[in-house]
Amino acid sequence: MRLNQRSAQLVAKLAAQLATQLQAIWYGPAHPVAWLLAPLGWLYCAIAQARAALWRRRWRQPPEADQRILAPVIVVGNLTVGGTGKTPLVLWLAQHLRERGWRPGILTRGYRGQDLSQPRRVPARGDPRDHGDEAVLLANRSGCPVMAGADRVAAARRLLSECDCDLLLADDGLQHYRLRRDLEILLVDGRRGFGNRRCLPAGPLREPVSRARRANILLTNGGDDNRPNMALRPQRAVNLADPRQTRALAQFVGPRVAAVAGIGNPEHFFRLLECHGLRITRLPYPDHHGFSRADARHWPAGPVLMTEKDAVKCRAFAESRHWYLPVSAVPNPAFIQALEPYLGALEQARAQSPIRPAPSQASESPA
Repeated sequence: MRLNQRSAQLVAKLAAQLATQLQAIWYGPAHPVAWLLAPLGWLYCAIAQARAALWRRRWRQPPEADQRILAPVIVVGNLTVGGTGKTPLVLWLAQHLRERGWRPGILTRGYRGQDLSQPRRVPARGDPRDHGDEAVLLANRSGCPVMAGADRVAAARRLLSECDCDLLLADDGLQHYRLRRDLEILLVDGRRGFGNRRCLPAGPLREPVSRARRANILLTNGGDDNRPNMALRPQRAVNLADPRQTRALAQFVGPRVAAVAGIGNPEHFFRLLECHGLRITRLPYPDHHGFSRADARHWPAGPVLMTEKDAVKCRAFAESRHWYLPVSAVPNPAFIQALEPYLGALEQARAQSPIRPAPSQASESPA
């Protein structure tokens, strides 16, 4: 058992080091490895473009040629691998839509969940090993029904058939073209942008940069101009062992704090803490890392601050010194102004057709 724990620790450490090296290749100065991998990146881009073109052609077919989702769909996604703040934005959108009278449901991939070939409803206190960490976070924070599954179309149909929803929010579904969408919001990291602008594996892109022109709204996380942007605002830290206890970040200033982050861009979290005056020991892990009690034994003595996504995987072995930091998306007025025409059009369509027929239960195989 001890050997297995040490092996897991070693694998996690190597994975974190590899992730750091990839960040340097993708987001740093021109790197020779990126040039070597460029042909693979061109091939990846070509396949992605061809796939997108085929689905756009299918979308232009008559309605009877496709089985539609009988509810509006808003997709939040990005072009790069790794985190850009999509989950906080989906949470903000869910609240904003409820305030406007919508009953949103959320679709998510449920990455790292077990056997999600069939859609699965995510309980608010679900096990992230079964449903995925982001799916459990969304179910816990949003107050909306959440459906996880690799096939977003099947997940959408099941969500509409089982839950009282009249609009769907797709978290990270930009490249899932089988799911028709009424609105695409493309989120970009304001600090890192599109990196070296190359496709995988030579760069961080899932699709060429030109794909951004087809999104309805381009939103920057951390932008500093008058175009649509948002910021991530930290809330009070919550004690993982006793959630009734909360602390302002200022109460962690002074002694060094261990900062744990198993997210797509750990530097986002680390910089946020440092900007609030904390002295931290950086403990980056691979994105979606499955934390265990063995991991916690290697954390330094004293307070530990982690992201909310990591916290859902650490509840089982939480100690009184373990805290997590919820963050909320705060969009600027330019984004809300850009969003308004699309929501207005959806609300007008809803007023004209207030009763929707039951969705088809026909199954489709994933693309």
